[in-house]
Amino acid sequence: MSERRLSTDETAERSPKRARTDDAEEPAPAAAPPPPAEDDAAPLPPPPTDAPSFSSAAPSEPEPPAPRVPSPEEEEEEEEFVPEPEEVSKPSDLYLDTINREMLDFDFEKLCSVTLSSHNVYACLVDGKYFKGRGKGTPAYLHSINEDKHVYLNLETKKFYVLPDNYEVSDPSLSDILQVLDPSFPDSAIPLVDSPSTSLSYDLHNVPYLPGYIGLNNMRHNDFANAAIHALVHVKPIRDFFLAFPRSLPPPKKGKAPAKPSELVNRFAVLTRKIWNPKLFKAQVSPHEFLQEVANASEKRFQITQRGDPLEFMGWLLNQLHRDLGGGRKKDSSIIYKTFQGEVRVETQKVLVKEGEDSGEKPTFEMGREIKTDHTPFLFLAVDLPPPPVFQDSVESNIIPQIPLSAVLAKYDGETTQEFGGQLRRFKITRLPQYLILHLKRFTKNKFVEEKNPTIVNFPIRGVDLRDYADTASTPSISTVYDLVANITHESTAGTARDEANTAWKVHLRSGAREPGTGQNKWFQMQDLIVEEINRQMIFLGESYVQIWERRDDLAGRGNGNANRDVAMKGA
Repeated sequence: MSERRLSTDETAERSPKRARTDDAEEPAPAAAPPPPAEDDAAPLPPPPTDAPSFSSAAPSEPEPPAPRVPSPEEEEEEEEFVPEPEEVSKPSDLYLDTINREMLDFDFEKLCSVTLSSHNVYACLVDGKYFKGRGKGTPAYLHSINEDKHVYLNLETKKFYVLPDNYEVSDPSLSDILQVLDPSFPDSAIPLVDSPSTSLSYDLHNVPYLPGYIGLNNMRHNDFANAAIHALVHVKPIRDFFLAFPRSLPPPKKGKAPAKPSELVNRFAVLTRKIWNPKLFKAQVSPHEFLQEVANASEKRFQITQRGDPLEFMGWLLNQLHRDLGGGRKKDSSIIYKTFQGEVRVETQKVLVKEGEDSGEKPTFEMGREIKTDHTPFLFLAVDLPPPPVFQDSVESNIIPQIPLSAVLAKYDGETTQEFGGQLRRFKITRLPQYLILHLKRFTKNKFVEEKNPTIVNFPIRGVDLRDYADTASTPSISTVYDLVANITHESTAGTARDEANTAWKVHLRSGAREPGTGQNKWFQMQDLIVEEINRQMIFLGESYVQIWERRDDLAGRGNGNANRDVAMKGA
């Protein structure tokens, strides 16, 4: 008899006309559809598989033996097979616990691992692999079925999906993944990234790191680029511009559409934000994606698989970024020129050899003859090192000379002359840049070998006054005192020949963090993935090659520049 009532209830539940009578008392057996008379007997064995249904609808699938009697609530859930709108996102939470953040690495070029396509690429958040598409038959779709891995991120739109069901996921817990893929810095946070109050961050393994002072992966021979990148992203105007990019771009001219930034600019901006990101999953960054675009833009001049020179790379990169940002010949036409460009006055005069004149005397400028004057803009200020000694000591090692920084800067005092190609030249700086890039000319080439000058240049890290080398009559209100920001050094085997196979490039960087007790800025030494704090008194002991100096904004330190320099020299 219980099975007879079950069929009657199902009929009433599924029939709109009789829905109200189901809530009343149980109807009499005569109210049900006319069944065979013997069905009123109880108990009855289970109906045969070919027995007709007691529902008023068309015959349905045969019921299995001894079915479980569902409750009215379960029957109501089965009837409402379309969930409410607020329940749509609930199934998406089922797979979020399968995400493996330790496998995620967004530093490499965004290419499908199957088709090598760069269009419409998704990252599997379970194993970190890249696949194209999410429709049926695409590599991402097949990977979700074959490998049972279901959460994916579109690397361009930054939207999350569950495959193969193909629905979008929106969950606050996924925001940290987007911050690693493409970090963002609001305008209010940019001035604080290198302040003394900046605290340590921690990666997934609770390894502490200081944002901005993290290792860069050396895939093969890109250590020269790593040193140059670190030096540039610690120049405050460059760093702040690319942290805010593309908001930092100037507005387009009236009536013109905004120019689309080049891929090189976009990737350098992303790399800068990753280096300063306080929410990294691991305390290191790989510049692979950026250097891939460098190889394309430089027509294979700079490649990961080939050794290079940080000065040449930095020079090419600054000029290329300047052009890609719409810069021209004007001094402030881009953030690159606005930050690094200075100007030097070059005076030249032909050398005349007079009869009876001692050939051993050094020629000088003659005031009565014509002097040609040119004003040349520069991004790098090159200084010459004295020739290395040719004698050796008792242990057959070259004696390494030392020279103060003021001696090599004397080239720009406006009086020291150089003879080249039958002409005399002398130099004077006429416009000091906000950040001065100093190139110590350590390598020279001849017909047989490229020689290295091992001379050590002694320099202070604060208070270098350039007033003796700059003509500041037109800009008397600008400070001439500079402090060191970055110092790229060269290390190789002893000797005067350049040994590229055993060359190591390191960079010393000044941080905003302060040393306890002294209040002085901390310094870090970076060599690829190796990051270590260094005593500032040890910085000048290496073979400095490229330096970046920051001009002080205030004029209070101008008169103390030489004093600070003398103190630093004695301390060294």
